[in-house]
Amino acid sequence: MSMANAIDCSAFIWHVGPGRARMDIAIDGIRCAGCATAIERGLSSEPGISIARVNFALKRVTVEWDEAKLAGAQILQRLKDIGYQGYPFASGAADGNEARASAYLLRCLGVAAFGAMNIMLLSVSVWSGNVSDITTETRDLFHWLSALIALPVAAYSGRPFFDSALAALRNRSVNMDVPITLGIVLALGMSVVQTMQHAEHAYFDSAVMLIFFLLIGRLLDQMMRKRARDMAANVAALRAETATLIREDGSTAVLPVRAVNPGDRVLVLPGEKISVDGRIISGRSHIDQSLVTGEIAHLPAAAGAKVYGGTINIDGALTIEVTASHEGTLLDEVEALLSQATAARSKYVLLADRAARLYAPFVHATALATFTGWMLAGESWAHALVIAITVLIITCPCALGLAIPAVQITAAGALFRSGVLLRNGDAIERLAQADTIVFDKTGTLTLPQAEWLNPADASAEICEAAGRLAMSSRHPLAQALAHALNSRNPYDNVEEVPGSGVRVMHDGVEMTLGSAEFCAANDQISKAQLLYPGASFVAFRKGADIAVFALGQKLRADAVAVVEALKARGLRIEILSGDCDEAVAPIARELSVSDYLSSVTPASKIARLEILRQQGRKTLMVGDGLNDAPALAAAHVSMSPVSAAHLSQTAADALFLGENLGPVVEAIDIARQGHRLMVQNLWFAVLYNFVAVPLAIAGLATPLIAAIAMSSSSMVVTLNALRARNRSAT
Repeated sequence: MSMANAIDCSAFIWHVGPGRARMDIAIDGIRCAGCATAIERGLSSEPGISIARVNFALKRVTVEWDEAKLAGAQILQRLKDIGYQGYPFASGAADGNEARASAYLLRCLGVAAFGAMNIMLLSVSVWSGNVSDITTETRDLFHWLSALIALPVAAYSGRPFFDSALAALRNRSVNMDVPITLGIVLALGMSVVQTMQHAEHAYFDSAVMLIFFLLIGRLLDQMMRKRARDMAANVAALRAETATLIREDGSTAVLPVRAVNPGDRVLVLPGEKISVDGRIISGRSHIDQSLVTGEIAHLPAAAGAKVYGGTINIDGALTIEVTASHEGTLLDEVEALLSQATAARSKYVLLADRAARLYAPFVHATALATFTGWMLAGESWAHALVIAITVLIITCPCALGLAIPAVQITAAGALFRSGVLLRNGDAIERLAQADTIVFDKTGTLTLPQAEWLNPADASAEICEAAGRLAMSSRHPLAQALAHALNSRNPYDNVEEVPGSGVRVMHDGVEMTLGSAEFCAANDQISKAQLLYPGASFVAFRKGADIAVFALGQKLRADAVAVVEALKARGLRIEILSGDCDEAVAPIARELSVSDYLSSVTPASKIARLEILRQQGRKTLMVGDGLNDAPALAAAHVSMSPVSAAHLSQTAADALFLGENLGPVVEAIDIARQGHRLMVQNLWFAVLYNFVAVPLAIAGLATPLIAAIAMSSSSMVVTLNALRARNRSAT
């Protein structure tokens, strides 16, 4: 593999494991599903490359490889050998390339429009004259004038298609631009020959009009895909590039975020953008974290609270311990999810891709058979060739290639604006099919942080010890208790007993925190249950001293309205919870949900989902993404609140932002609308070819009509896809 003019890729490579590297590459010239397939197959065949995944919407390929076998520059060279120019992805360069590509397409469209208008004026005169008294000399003059306009116009405006077709042919493959180019060249060439032979008809107008309409379709496609790219760009724009590092001696230094590591401390002054994910260790303020919660109101934050990069510190200085800076932040994961939403391929996308790949050999064979058939029927070669050209033009699968990706991209954008992030490409289809919704209770129907209900029942000393011990547990109730007690400094050498609690020896005294049995506090909890029915309890023992902390769940603000809205859409609602019946029943009554199960284990949840599946139900599981991960994976489709668990730990197909459940309703509405549009577009593309191809083969359409029909079909499916932005309750 040639290394000439090698590009230094080191600044763009991520190290994802021992000897493993990954790089995003921006690509020029991706026009259709065939291009994406050619790139993926070409790169995957190279020894050392384990992953090559093209994001058609972003015109980008993600490559993962063995550094011992390949260098980044060799991958770029391999991409060039396949027939595509690639560059290590940098957002600024991508924006510049996008702007230049759009400007070039607009110039081509302007030239094509100028040429088409002038040629049509000449063509109308010829058509009128052919049925009246035009002389051969006058008609030839008009045809030659049309040629003088059409040939240079086509040479310039047709380059986006010609260049793509030549690149595919050099790679010994075909894409949908190959038959388009062939049709344009044949139409122009035959028109020149017919003009020289003083024929009545020439097809300069058809060739230029074809280019004009194709360019309109390509511009619409590019504008639509730019919306998807803009989503990711808007998220990336939330990043702060620097952070104020607090050194060990107390001095500060402003450094690039890449120079900040987990465990470091950073200072964030009022009004500054928070550049890292972390935990507040000192200071009080209000945080604008609408990215995470969707709430416009500024939320109070103090020691112990989590903060995320991209949020804004409003009115107080904060010292933050870094948990993630330049990699692994919430913003990184949101960007990754957005990329997945536009890159992942659903079953409909795969179906359209396969059909588009089969198109080229089918249409070439059909055009050749049409030409041969008309010649055998006694028609002149010129007439037979005109019909064959019409077949080439009218059968372009642009509509089929756009039918599903156009809807998927538009729907993913609408979901993002509604606070929903997709993780799987076919999640839209499966969400649309859902007829039953199963909710987890804790952290899903209720807010993730439970409220402390009995603060007067424990001394300050007990509260401090219990809070410090609670900080060492990952159980949601322990974390809620630590948050309620404003704990800051966990004990060392804490032992966690799975399913029971945590314990530690401190100053010669054993302390335990957890279940009633673990802390030998059954009597105390039985008394507390009478005072706080429906609450959850955490027991604490320090030597002979016992305290019981009652924690109550609070419904999300819109939970009642959301359940009513889902029922109005014909969905069946169930609640599955690991809490006791006394805690689940009041929530179910408040939500008017009669089907609920309490004290269920993860295995029991999966068993219930299997029963629903056997009943023919398509279940949407909405859970917190950590304890419910097995059930989320087992459901037909699943969603998780982003606040419930770290994004990478969830098995959900989609995540929703914010403190409210409203995005679940939005997701159902948008998915149903998107699914309808996908089906409509597919049927339109199929019916178009079912009607158009026989008409073209029968000689009932001219190249001009074919150009208008084919381009119009692409615009119809694109414009129909844009309706996915406007959701309708169903």
